[in-house]
Amino acid sequence: MTLTIDNITKSYPSTKAGPRLALAPTSLTIGRNEFVCVVGPSGCGKSTMLMMMAGLLSPTDGQVRLGDTPVTGPPAGLSVVFQDYGRSLFPWMNIRRNLAIAGQAAGLPRAEIAVRVAEALTAVGLHKVEHLYPWQMSGGMQQRVAIARALVVRPDVMLMDEPFAAVDAQTRADLEDLVLKVRHDYQMTVVFVTHDIDEAVYLGDRVLVMQANPGRLLRDLPIDLPRPRDQVGTKLEPRFAQLRSEIFRLVMRPVEPAA
Repeated sequence: MTLTIDNITKSYPSTKAGPRLALAPTSLTIGRNEFVCVVGPSGCGKSTMLMMMAGLLSPTDGQVRLGDTPVTGPPAGLSVVFQDYGRSLFPWMNIRRNLAIAGQAAGLPRAEIAVRVAEALTAVGLHKVEHLYPWQMSGGMQQRVAIARALVVRPDVMLMDEPFAAVDAQTRADLEDLVLKVRHDYQMTVVFVTHDIDEAVYLGDRVLVMQANPGRLLRDLPIDLPRPRDQVGTKLEPRFAQLRSEIFRLVMRPVEPAA
């Protein structure tokens, strides 16, 4: 399902200098099954844009559409995975019950919830530890639970807001490959916000580079690396280094005045 951003902006009130423009007019289209990564400095509007895609934040102007339907609240067929997995999971519920909540919220029958929970647990490799509670798990395992819960509704689109920022490098690599796997298995569109340029190049079909003050889209860069991708082989390719360097220069360039 196509996700369309049509000239959206976001402003916040200010007591001194009038409204503060957090996101300048932005338009883009994300096609079915695309993996799009978003990078840029802090304060450039990455998470703001993602929250408007999710229907968790309303644009000041413009419109977000999922397919032909305007997004005016969290839409069916879309899931969000947040950075702070510790707060997004219910510590008093075991893994299975944490996942079942998503099916209940979607209004699924009990039998269908059981099927989907089992499917999602298998997809993320947690089917043998479903009895554990979040506080009994490592950070990487907790984030696997959060991803599995997003999969219970079998989303057309999954939005991910810096989901691996709080885990170690080895766990991060494992989770990156997990996301590539479930994206393929579930045939989803993924929009993935990250500060890690290597991660963006490794995962994405496209990388959106944003600039701050105000937040705006600077470049939409196609990633012409072959799939499937491999943590060693892909990152040793000369083209990987070229793309990483190009995006790094864009992210680090001095802020240009908005047009």
